[in-house]
Amino acid sequence: MSSADESDRQAFQRTLVTAALPYANGDIHLGHLAGAYLPADLYVRYLRLRGKEVLFICGTDEYGVAITMKAEQLQIAPQELVDRNYQSIAESFAGFGISFDNFSQTSRPIHAETSSAFFLDLHRRGKLRQKTVEQYYSPSLGRFLADRYIEGTCPQCSAENARGDQCESCGTSLSPEELINPRSVLDNSPLEMRETTHWFLPLDEWQPALEKWQAGHPNWKENVLNYCRGWFADGLSPRAATRDLHWGVKVPLPDHEGKVFYVWFDAPIGYISSTREWAAEQGEPEAWRTWWQDQGTRLIHFIGKDNIVFHAIMFPGMLMHHSEDYILPDNVPANEFLNLEGKKLSTSRGYAVWLPDYLEKFSPDTLRFTLSRTLPETRDTDFTWKGLQARNNNELGNNFGNLINRIFTFAHKYFEGRVPDWTDADLTDLDRATLDEVAGCMERYAVRMEKFEMRAAMDEAFLAGQAGNRYFDESAPFRSRKTDMARCGVSIAVALQIVRQIAVMLSPITPFAMAKVWTWLGMETDLEHGGWEEGLRPLPAGRPLGKQEILFPRIEDETIQPEIDRLAKLVEDQT
Repeated sequence: MSSADESDRQAFQRTLVTAALPYANGDIHLGHLAGAYLPADLYVRYLRLRGKEVLFICGTDEYGVAITMKAEQLQIAPQELVDRNYQSIAESFAGFGISFDNFSQTSRPIHAETSSAFFLDLHRRGKLRQKTVEQYYSPSLGRFLADRYIEGTCPQCSAENARGDQCESCGTSLSPEELINPRSVLDNSPLEMRETTHWFLPLDEWQPALEKWQAGHPNWKENVLNYCRGWFADGLSPRAATRDLHWGVKVPLPDHEGKVFYVWFDAPIGYISSTREWAAEQGEPEAWRTWWQDQGTRLIHFIGKDNIVFHAIMFPGMLMHHSEDYILPDNVPANEFLNLEGKKLSTSRGYAVWLPDYLEKFSPDTLRFTLSRTLPETRDTDFTWKGLQARNNNELGNNFGNLINRIFTFAHKYFEGRVPDWTDADLTDLDRATLDEVAGCMERYAVRMEKFEMRAAMDEAFLAGQAGNRYFDESAPFRSRKTDMARCGVSIAVALQIVRQIAVMLSPITPFAMAKVWTWLGMETDLEHGGWEEGLRPLPAGRPLGKQEILFPRIEDETIQPEIDRLAKLVEDQT
């Protein structure tokens, strides 16, 4: 980390981290995890590990056309659908170890209140523009239809069931106006164009201020900067903040019956309403302002690349034009996409690995580690079941699990389950060199985490594990115990110190397993909150050690093969 980067980071007193609000029309899959939620959780856990003040905010995004269409398909009310999915998503995140401080819903009253107040602030101060546009209207249903409620013939490939936003057959992005012979999805009736009036954000007018603000963040990831540069080069256009739909936050103005906020407008305000909800639950309703309006707060948005425009252009524009002095994002570390077994994920075809299904059969730590090693930070990456098996068996099991097991077994067998006596004067050149090597891994790990380079940070943790294994073999306590128990004891104490430092580095990645190791080491401090400094201190001689167990059981071929076969069959059925 450069001195300038370090200075900038230390200027902030606290960090507010958000992860993109998951859409409440279905469960979480691996692509979601790799895009936003796991990187955000790794970073938050790292900051807590360093004893930093951090707040991790999220919630489900519950408005929009996909919700109403799914609810109509299931013949239930939209609220019932989102409540059901919220519960499933929240339970999946908890089972996977995503450590939100608050996980809310955009259908809750506090969100309607927050987003309505935000809209009214912009409206009263003349920051919005009203425009009359033409949209498709269904005479038979007596309402305007959003894009996904419209089907027609694709102008590109002539497929007859292209949607108003995309043709599934050829993948072309569309608008309803481009469809040939458009009709209602609900009753197959013909449509007609009618005028409707909406409120727009004048992004074209805001572009100079947005470009100037972004120019002050040259350290953002190149994929994010390039994406924004493309939008700026094309010229920003006004973006509708309201739409004609019955499901959403109602526009709080007279004579606006049947109009709600566009989901992209109110969804990012969900971060603010979720923070307000958290503050109220702490008994300090105004504490949310410290996190959103105090310049000592650093705001970080973790997202997938499909959300860049909303978090790096639109939401910042909304924040900077509000009458209150909101902070703006300091970084938007967006990830690329995760593929599955060499193919693109497809939720419509069921070609995905769903988190609830995974957690029924496998360890969360194994998936967290596997995804951490293959995060799509700068380009699309690929998840394979064989890759997960190899990461679990070879890296988690052989590199970390076996090392920890060997050291604890030795300590229990030959040193009465306690940390052997050791002092600085007892250390050999090998002892010192290895401790320095692992300390160097920790330093570089910290630098990488601060720069949102999680994969490189994981590499440093892995290198520390390799150093620990190499040290155990070269110090050879299994030989010295026969001739020099004092030297043998120092070797085991040094090895336990290395284990403690590895546990610190791995704790954001494999929190469930490392919580066990911390307990076995007899640590009285909280690993998750401030454990970094504890891990740097020498392990006290004589401390009782807990009895270890197998941390990362092997995954056998017969366990993994059904998962591979399921995906292969889906591909076969589609060809």
